[in-house]
Amino acid sequence: MHFHFEEGEVLLINKPLTWTSFDIINRFRFFLKKQLGIKKIKVGHAGTLDPLADGLLIVCTGRFTKRIEEFQGLEKEYTGTFHLGATTPSYDLEHEVDQMYETSHITSEMIYEATIQFTGDILQVPPVFSAIKIGGKRAYKFARSEKELELDARPVNIREFEITRIALPEIDFRVCCSKGTYIRSLARDFGEALGSGAHLTALRRTRIGEFQLENAFNLDDLMADITKESGEKYSPDKTGEDVG
Repeated sequence: MHFHFEEGEVLLINKPLTWTSFDIINRFRFFLKKQLGIKKIKVGHAGTLDPLADGLLIVCTGRFTKRIEEFQGLEKEYTGTFHLGATTPSYDLEHEVDQMYETSHITSEMIYEATIQFTGDILQVPPVFSAIKIGGKRAYKFARSEKELELDARPVNIREFEITRIALPEIDFRVCCSKGTYIRSLARDFGEALGSGAHLTALRRTRIGEFQLENAFNLDDLMADITKESGEKYSPDKTGEDVG
């Protein structure tokens, strides 16, 4: 592997659970500066993944940071799990369950039929616990201060919505969707459509455009390989404070 980070690279990284997308960028930038001696370099990512999600993150360096917006606009593919019969304020596991619902009325046929209304061009209300800016302030800051906040519905496209496993109260899914789609909101809306409530318990991004998770690097493995090429020994404690 021969990389030209200052000129520009597009790297596929498999983001681990509990790490933020910024954790990946911060750690890799620190590595480039301290381990490789590249003092001034642009590093960015093309599309945030929540800490409770794992999977594909596109990292750009140098001149390829100018293509971040282009990569962000590509279709995304996700797999994951909804838990029916319970809701949380954040629509995922970031918060405790706040309400329980009956699920005994739900059939497999109802689940498959419910996917139809969430396929194609739809309007979706983003989660209050999100990084969307409202009047210059992130929505989650309003939510955490317990101020009432109503977000407007936004147009998104879900090209494919496939149910891959039913084991109530859990269902597994695969979704191909446009930029701006919140899978947490899809969990909320899907639960409401079934009259049971739901929240997201697992999420993995498997594809961005033509970029596949199966071709992504583990960050530590990548940094170890890069260091090996330079003739040095890789030591994780050289890359700054551990995250995650």
